[in-house]
Amino acid sequence: MLALFVRFGARAAVFSALILVGCASSAPQLISKSPTVPEGVDLSGRWVVRADSRAGRSQMDGLQEKLVVTSRSQRSRRQKGSSDGSAQVFIEYGESLKISQTDFGIFISYDRSVVEEFTFGENRLVTVGPIEARRVSGWEGKSFVIETLDDSGTTLFESWHLDSDDAVLIRDIRLSKGDEESFSLRQLFDRT
Repeated sequence: MLALFVRFGARAAVFSALILVGCASSAPQLISKSPTVPEGVDLSGRWVVRADSRAGRSQMDGLQEKLVVTSRSQRSRRQKGSSDGSAQVFIEYGESLKISQTDFGIFISYDRSVVEEFTFGENRLVTVGPIEARRVSGWEGKSFVIETLDDSGTTLFESWHLDSDDAVLIRDIRLSKGDEESFSLRQLFDRT
């Protein structure tokens, strides 16, 4: 009887381990981005949002107001009822931008009040108050890409690139969970 228990117990342990590995691999993961700036790409400059892109401000403000957080326990309760998670608190907006690019990173100043700093090739934990998320940033082709993943599996994707004559800066923003996209916005900025 003991031999039978050991034999089936070992199989059950292996089966359980396989299930745990399968579940762990299905959790959303962020893929690191290239730290190497593509030749000839420089997003530096002063930029102003086009009038037809200003409507995005009210969309983003409404999205951020969905999550009001004062403690981790409230955050946990709130996320269970919210499909948007907490990644949207990492969205910044400005009608005028100043971008400074170095060989190793980029600084984006929104309306002279908020400055975001990103290191090319970074993969780290970022926080806003009690909210934590995993972030990667770097280059995909000629686009600077930032992806932020919160603990609910919600991903904020941002892409910045120049048009063909480097006169227009294009910013694409998407918020999604799995295959379901809950927010999408394209902004165009003209060089000043």
